[in-house]
Amino acid sequence: MLKVGILRGDDIGLEVVPECIKVMKAAAAKTGLEVEWRELPIGKRGHELHGNTLPQMTAEALANCDGWVMGPIGHAAYPRNDPTWVMPPVRKRFQLFASIKPVKSYANIKSVHKAVDIVFLREVNEGMMSSSVVRAGSGEFRPNDDISVGMRVITRKGASRVAREAFEIARTRPRRRVTAVHKEPVYRLCCGMFAEECRKLAKEFSEVAFDEVNVDSMAMKLVLNPQAYDVIVTTNQYGDILTDEGAGLVGGLGLAPGLCAGEHQAMAQATHGSAPDIAGKGIANPYAMIMSGKMLFEWLGRKRNEPRATEAAKRIDAAMDKVIAEAKHLTGDLGGKASTSRMGDAVAAAV
Repeated sequence: MLKVGILRGDDIGLEVVPECIKVMKAAAAKTGLEVEWRELPIGKRGHELHGNTLPQMTAEALANCDGWVMGPIGHAAYPRNDPTWVMPPVRKRFQLFASIKPVKSYANIKSVHKAVDIVFLREVNEGMMSSSVVRAGSGEFRPNDDISVGMRVITRKGASRVAREAFEIARTRPRRRVTAVHKEPVYRLCCGMFAEECRKLAKEFSEVAFDEVNVDSMAMKLVLNPQAYDVIVTTNQYGDILTDEGAGLVGGLGLAPGLCAGEHQAMAQATHGSAPDIAGKGIANPYAMIMSGKMLFEWLGRKRNEPRATEAAKRIDAAMDKVIAEAKHLTGDLGGKASTSRMGDAVAAAV
């Protein structure tokens, strides 16, 4: 039996996470997948109940989960200068090193490009050091008022494991292609090490085609011809930029699901923020959260060798395709008039 945590987060997380879980439960029931669901407090709710945005009881429970669904966190509104009011350090605590973000266009949803189907992988424990990745201290310092210094870190372990994740995903897709994005001609040591590890994995996964593109060229190529790419793997900051560009190609962050994966656990978390301006109105688009849950089942199927989880993910994917194609139960940003829960109901029914 799989153990999956439910963390609603803040603002629209309280609305979109229940829709995600509704659809995941429908898919699990349809495929006979046994899941133990455990709801846990985090963010504002965690602070209200336990005095911290990541309560110790939540962290301990997550350590015993196979994965979890986490809603967006409204940290921009948290009080400053209070260490208990911070972005919950879930990714760092559980060493979730690969941010996996697919972008997919739909025929009847307005987008810059059609026929786009790309999976971006971004290493998120290294790169330009910041408080989100440093265990203690900071990767930046200012020795005087005129100088600021930042540090970039690339390790063979970090580069290798995110590259392996990319090749494993590519192996399950029809086109079976990985593109490594870096700037090795300029950053010979840092980008060079990342590129070296990608090349090593390319030899191991001989059934997967492999190429390399400089990050500045990739920014242009995505605008001109995104259909040429399948799986793209890159470093932290390059990926942070390119994934938002990718989302823009297919309709924006409302269509941008995400999964943050480690060696043994993964977290489904949509790319978009907590959108406090529309919270409580029942108009938030649940697409990204639902499809993030689909990605968690997909990952668990692959990592736990659980075919029922893989089948559940396929059912969610097909159900979402059906609901979008019919265009009867879509939220306003997708051109429809449905509420958040009505769209979730339609996807669950289609499962």
